[in-house]
Amino acid sequence: MSLSVKQLAIYLTLLGLGGGAGVLGGRYLMEEPLYARRPEAVQAVLQPAPVAPRRDPDENLNFIAAAVEKVGPAVVRIDAARTISPQQIPEAFKNPFFRRFFGSDAPEAPEERVEKGTGSGFILSEDGRMITNAHVIAGADTVKVRLKDGRVFDGKVVGTDSVTDVAVIKIDASDLPTVNLGKSESLIPGEWAIAIGNPLGLDNTVTVGIISALGRSSTQVGVPEKRVSFIQTDAAINPGNSGGPLLNARGEVIGINTAIRAGAQGLGFAIPIETAERIANQLFDKGRVEHPYLGIQMVTLTSDMKKEINADKNLALKVTQDQGVLIVRVEENSPAAKADLQPGDIIQKVGGQAVKTASEVQQQVEASEVGVELPLEVKRNNQVKLIQVRPGAFPSDE
Repeated sequence: MSLSVKQLAIYLTLLGLGGGAGVLGGRYLMEEPLYARRPEAVQAVLQPAPVAPRRDPDENLNFIAAAVEKVGPAVVRIDAARTISPQQIPEAFKNPFFRRFFGSDAPEAPEERVEKGTGSGFILSEDGRMITNAHVIAGADTVKVRLKDGRVFDGKVVGTDSVTDVAVIKIDASDLPTVNLGKSESLIPGEWAIAIGNPLGLDNTVTVGIISALGRSSTQVGVPEKRVSFIQTDAAINPGNSGGPLLNARGEVIGINTAIRAGAQGLGFAIPIETAERIANQLFDKGRVEHPYLGIQMVTLTSDMKKEINADKNLALKVTQDQGVLIVRVEENSPAAKADLQPGDIIQKVGGQAVKTASEVQQQVEASEVGVELPLEVKRNNQVKLIQVRPGAFPSDE
């Protein structure tokens, strides 16, 4: 089939050479070449675009951009990988009867495979000490650390603490960029918050928002097994942001971005930097962390909670007040049991500090030392008792 020039132009356009590209192709085939009519126009097209002079780094920067330029080079991407052996895959997939039942739809026999994950972290010292979340490198066989300048290092996991979800890594390097640590204790809801990390593999992503709330308990965040009082922020945090820094308006690290609530939008949570730094120092020094442990289950009393507890026949407790921290259960052979703490006791002070919520009790216990007496003031049968408890080390297998 022979086509005229005009037909060919229309045909190429309909083939989807792309809006502008298709039209330009049509014009080129229908008319004489551009260079035959206006050579100077072609020269203008062929000339490279002028390169804008590099601006002064301090020129026209808002506080967000200034904070990012300051901290960005010290934020790293962490790629972790672990090998899953056939022994770790359910035996059902290996069973010949399972395969016979499912026929051709049965999955193939399991083989050794590698799982990979990506997170974030930031550099604490020029010699390569850095911090991230424990869940970012959990069970990893290999850890690669990528800097913003493109360099990649093998990372050595020095220690992890699953109780606070903090981990520390060391790389063999020197003269590295570092972050400045701020204070989360002085934060006020409504302050600016800046997050830097690698969400969904998109390196060096910056998001901004505010500090939404402080002192969110592990239970409120949805990770009751952790012992952290979280910072809440609406700066966008996504998978891959874990382990990256949360900054204040001055570019100081005030937290480690750690968790999001499934199904929610604008709800992110960070570990306060004071907690993270304390845990990191212990991990670098000892390779492990000992968390003080009492062995009690407690709740913050409210009028509704009082009604629920009194109606629960399994607890067999009679609560008469609707404020305070109630001990619901005491673990056998725990430090609390040895000190004669009892279900029904209402904790009023820990270490001499008045407490009103279970989170405040947890904070005071966490700030104590293993094996060192900790005074608890409790109310029992309308009488105030002072009880000395020696916290034990939090069981590592729980």
